[in-house]
Amino acid sequence: MTIKKGSKNAFFYLVLYQITIQLNSMNTITTTNFNFPNQKSIYRGKVREVYTINDDILVMIATDRLSAFDVVMPKGIPYKGQILNQIAAKFMHLTQDIVPNWLISNPDPNVAIGYLCVPFKVEMVIRGYLSGHAARIYAQGGRTICGVNLTEGLKENDKFEQPIITPTTKAENGSHDEDISRELILASGIVSETDYLVLEKYTRALFQRGTEIAASRGLILVDTKYEFGKTKDGKIVLIDEIHTPDSSRYFYTKSYQELQDLGQEQKQLSKEFVRRWLIDNGFQGLEGQSIPNMSAQYIESVSERYIELYENILGEKFIKADISNINDRIEQNVLNYLGQYK
Repeated sequence: MTIKKGSKNAFFYLVLYQITIQLNSMNTITTTNFNFPNQKSIYRGKVREVYTINDDILVMIATDRLSAFDVVMPKGIPYKGQILNQIAAKFMHLTQDIVPNWLISNPDPNVAIGYLCVPFKVEMVIRGYLSGHAARIYAQGGRTICGVNLTEGLKENDKFEQPIITPTTKAENGSHDEDISRELILASGIVSETDYLVLEKYTRALFQRGTEIAASRGLILVDTKYEFGKTKDGKIVLIDEIHTPDSSRYFYTKSYQELQDLGQEQKQLSKEFVRRWLIDNGFQGLEGQSIPNMSAQYIESVSERYIELYENILGEKFIKADISNINDRIEQNVLNYLGQYK
């Protein structure tokens, strides 16, 4: 929000803006404790909370929690859960012709309902550019990541000749994702070779589709991660999220080459700006480090960046859901759906 200095109502609007920020910060969903009919279990991830119903379907609730360096921040980000859920839902629909997925319905802005699957214990990370985690390894002298050799002479955010797949282990609560090579995955039996070939094929197909869609919006899909699972009948499907700011990194096509030629930082639409802010404030999730305080104004700026990504990548206006009582809204919408699902 821009307030013109010296304007007649500047003070009034400034106070109103600050009150709005405080109200939005209070009206976030950071945890849930529902008891749905035929509920079997609850799994709480870093951002999503998953309810198993009837050993058959999952109710996945995207909270407003913010995670960075595998650490959940103390305060929620207004509308973040809605943004993640709706972007993922859109891309599930836009890619279902090339890769099957788990999604059945989105009865609420923060909720996805889908088939119960057994997740693979790896996350398939694919990178088109030397950015983020890969760039940090490269800057420290590393020339191999997840068994993939990197050429000399690259600088941060340079494009690879071909996208590379750099898998990670799938972290349990409280632990960190760790890089792992294709060879070690197969040698240790984490994933069978037959299944892993499918995961690689699906990962490249999804990244290609995501790259095309991003290009149509004036964006570059830099890197992303996908998670897969198996249905009860053994079918491999895409699960969780896809092409959201929590799982992906985007650059602007128009400014990419100029900034790269000048050696300047890319403007990006992803969670990386939060990681950079944390690093600048002395936090990288390491032992003994304290999470810096996020002011109400900073939290609002993060929310605005998430909205910016939504509108750019989907090419449509973000419609803010009613957050006056998010828990009641979600519970009622899920109950209504489950009543029809019977």
